[in-house]
Amino acid sequence: MSGTQTTYNDKVVRQFAVMTVIWGIVGMLVGVIIAAQLVWPELNYGPWLAYGRLRPLHTNAVIFAFGGCALFATSYWCVQRTSHARLWGGPLIPFTFWGWQLVILLAALSLPLGFTTGKEYAELEWPIDILITLVWVSYGLVFFGTIAKRTVSHIYVANWFFGSMIIAVALLHLVNSAAVPVSLTRSFSVYSGVQDAMIQWWYGHNAVGFFLTAGFLGMMYYFVPKQAGRPVYSYRLSVVHFWALIFTYMWAGPHHLHYTALPDWTQSVGMLFSLILLAPSWGGMINGIMTLSGAWHKLRDDPILKFLITSLSFYGMSTFEGPMMSIKTVNALSHYTDWTVGHVHSGALGWVAMVSIGSMYYLLPRLFGKSEMYSTALVTVHFWIATIGTVLYIASMWIAGVMQGLMWRAVNADGTLAYSFVESVKGSYPFWAIRWLGGVLFLSGMLIMAYNMFKTMAGGNTKDAPVIAPAAHHA
Repeated sequence: MSGTQTTYNDKVVRQFAVMTVIWGIVGMLVGVIIAAQLVWPELNYGPWLAYGRLRPLHTNAVIFAFGGCALFATSYWCVQRTSHARLWGGPLIPFTFWGWQLVILLAALSLPLGFTTGKEYAELEWPIDILITLVWVSYGLVFFGTIAKRTVSHIYVANWFFGSMIIAVALLHLVNSAAVPVSLTRSFSVYSGVQDAMIQWWYGHNAVGFFLTAGFLGMMYYFVPKQAGRPVYSYRLSVVHFWALIFTYMWAGPHHLHYTALPDWTQSVGMLFSLILLAPSWGGMINGIMTLSGAWHKLRDDPILKFLITSLSFYGMSTFEGPMMSIKTVNALSHYTDWTVGHVHSGALGWVAMVSIGSMYYLLPRLFGKSEMYSTALVTVHFWIATIGTVLYIASMWIAGVMQGLMWRAVNADGTLAYSFVESVKGSYPFWAIRWLGGVLFLSGMLIMAYNMFKTMAGGNTKDAPVIAPAAHHA
């Protein structure tokens, strides 16, 4: 065995972990800016920094830059440790890191300049899409190549979730981004009309379902048992959770297109699968939270566990809310309102960001040869700031959304609308200010995390950990 084979490749994990925190700050800062633009419209500067240009920059930065780097870091760490093998792939490994950073940089340049396909979460133009494909295929080769050379027969459940995310996202990206280029910065979708909308939301909802759910459930299944020092509550439930989730999620996309030109039966199928989705989602949440059985006392003074378990509570809440909002009669009220924005962020801030932050706090000291973060007290402060920020954000958007829905459908006795649209905007104004405050708090927490991270890195040891041979009973 060569020298390199006896250690894990932690360099790439270290790179992605550090960039997770940095891109988190960038993405959330853009979010705070666009939230401020709704409260103070004079902040819309010129065409390049206007709300319409910055909003896709925000979604791409938080999903693919922050969330993406977190997924790369945790999946690379997890697949090596659970396979008892060093990452496979040679030059493909650094390519996944530098290629992904280049994608993010190109997104940050092209979106404010107005180069966009106009497709939600898939706004990037075709040359960047090709680069994404190359990076993603390389990622898949590295991940599955490492699983192929594992020294244990078992493939741990977290790797099933990471693997399904890699395969599904590749499929979604290739199909939805199919386009005819007319120049370097302009292309047209190969689909038209309602078919384009249907394929877009098959992609859009599964970007949530696989990129933002399956991948982060992989994180949950590795880091919650690790931090709690307990085995997964039910391994059988984790397998049922996996198959039920990945089968059901694929069909839920049409619920984004209720009351549109999409055929009624398609809307109903989307609604039905969305309702079924509640079961596997809650199965996963219960499995994660019940992993703490016999170790509940650890929650009292372990802020990393606080992040991980609170994220699961938000996961449970947003996966109850999603199916409920997919019901056509509920959707008639919620559609196009800020309620949707609140729902998205209960998942994005409460679930995705919190489970990522908890996982990073687990990884960072280990990646830099430290026993713990520079300041555990600051991790606790971060937890409370993030939680309060998230609750302010979600609650303000729920209230604003329900109010908007009720105002838009209110009619006078003679059938005329009781409110003009601008009156609903005026009524939403104070809630947009609260939303901005919630965002500022969440961003402040990320800045505290960055300070804590750089202090932890200072004078750290970046030696790769040795590969641990599997115990005989694992084989």
